[in-house]
Amino acid sequence: MNFSAARHNMIECQIRTNRVLDPAVIAALADIPRESFVPKAMRGFAYVDEDLDIGGGRVIIEPLALARLLEAARIKPTDVVLNIGDAPGYSTAVLSRLSQTVVSLECDSDWVAKANTSLSELGIDNAAVVQGPLDLGYPAQAPYDVIVFSGAIADVPASICRQLGEGGRLVAIVDGGRGIGRGTLVVRVGDTWGRRQLFDARIPLLPGFAAKTKFVF
Repeated sequence: MNFSAARHNMIECQIRTNRVLDPAVIAALADIPRESFVPKAMRGFAYVDEDLDIGGGRVIIEPLALARLLEAARIKPTDVVLNIGDAPGYSTAVLSRLSQTVVSLECDSDWVAKANTSLSELGIDNAAVVQGPLDLGYPAQAPYDVIVFSGAIADVPASICRQLGEGGRLVAIVDGGRGIGRGTLVVRVGDTWGRRQLFDARIPLLPGFAAKTKFVF
């Protein structure tokens, strides 16, 4: 399979046609070989416009949803980014092309090892994957300019919002239980967080981010 041609078609037919026009985001997606982060048996599907099931309830987020989130985040080359729940490392690699430093948080030790290996093989030295509970974020390296969730969440935890610096942006697919999530942008201004919904997307929930059970009497 000609992966370079497939990647070009992804950009032209999936990304540009859906009004993602940020040249930095497009260049980053064009530069990173998505097939390098997909299990070998699935590499023929690396550039389909849907989530890729990589087992254990985890997926590689669909290219268009990722592109829309990254465009909304307005990432600058000087930014420090926290990426949460990127099991194989693909969105971390893309973020490495947009920012100064990426800290990628993953809860599964096997995925941590595989992702770091994939990043190293591509010569990416401004991103690292660390292990820890996803729902706690990674306060050790806070504050962050940008926080990205590479999967859906039922709601945005206040404790993770507080890991943003002044003017920081957080992007996520928020699905409160309807089965269709909303691409959401959160911006920190002082001690307040503005919130705006951007687009619809159907993405599986990340571990630890399911909606809390509510008891009705």
